[in-house]
Amino acid sequence: MAKVTVLGAGGWGTALAMAALGKGHETALWTPFAEEAAHILQHREQEKLLPGVKIPEEIGVTTDIRTAGGSDITIVAVPSQAVRETAKKLRAAENPGIVVNVAKGIEAGTYLRMSQVLAEELPEARIAVLSGPSHAEEVARGVPTSVVVASADLQAAEAVQQALMSRALRIYTHEDIVGVELGGAFKNIIALAAGICDGLGLGDNTKAALMTRGLTEIARLGVSLGAKENTFAGLAGIGDLVVTCTSMHSRNRRFGILVGKGETPETALREVGTVEGYHAVKTAWELAKRQKVEMPITEQCYHVLYEHCPAREAIGHLMGRPGRMERDSSWLADRQ
Repeated sequence: MAKVTVLGAGGWGTALAMAALGKGHETALWTPFAEEAAHILQHREQEKLLPGVKIPEEIGVTTDIRTAGGSDITIVAVPSQAVRETAKKLRAAENPGIVVNVAKGIEAGTYLRMSQVLAEELPEARIAVLSGPSHAEEVARGVPTSVVVASADLQAAEAVQQALMSRALRIYTHEDIVGVELGGAFKNIIALAAGICDGLGLGDNTKAALMTRGLTEIARLGVSLGAKENTFAGLAGIGDLVVTCTSMHSRNRRFGILVGKGETPETALREVGTVEGYHAVKTAWELAKRQKVEMPITEQCYHVLYEHCPAREAIGHLMGRPGRMERDSSWLADRQ
């Protein structure tokens, strides 16, 4: 039996805590919010995030991050823009074990991946990332799911795999931590764009083209940043892209639907809540310009979200681009 502490009592954090408990581990769930902790302790449910899913009494709930001390695995399951602050707090916990990030995003301003943020704040920690097509609503209910855990330290990845893998949660190890993280972060952009298409009432043809060309452009950017090309053909790439573009569990897609129907991004954010893709659009577009990588879908998403371009006009810009050859056998070669 291992000790597993999950930082962040949202849907994904709660689902992973339940997965850890299901493997027989001593499991604790940390939240910085006293009201949230009290609510979970009283009701043993996150009604808004995981309705109908009871949180077992055996999962400890705390606001004291020092609980992570002595853990074999500490899972960081907070929004990407809160990872650095959470990592700073985690310094108070002595020996938190392998630190596993599950947030899918890039830090605004620094362009750092979440594992890099954790490494800056916790230089002695063994760090891994877990990603792939994994809606919390399904993991919490034991729906068969497959994900990947990546680390520069393969033994750390294997330890996480052994600790959390079950008949309901299949985990593959991966050595390309860069590609796994970037695939998870940038697919949110394409899911957001897919939602806009749905909100506009466009068809299956449109979404299929968007997903295919979207995968191509996020892979181009990823390879330019050091990712391995074939990572984007796996669970952390196309797998995560498909589930996020097609499911109503996806906040990025729901946000896009509202924007496609004419709501402002600000209004849609208030309605949906955390939307990692909203921030990822800006970061990816800035990185694309820096890396000199063409990302037409990301560019048009940026114009819609940050420059108030009408969504239907953005579709027109994409469809009106000059003709070209499809050269996707090598994303690295297909830079323009």
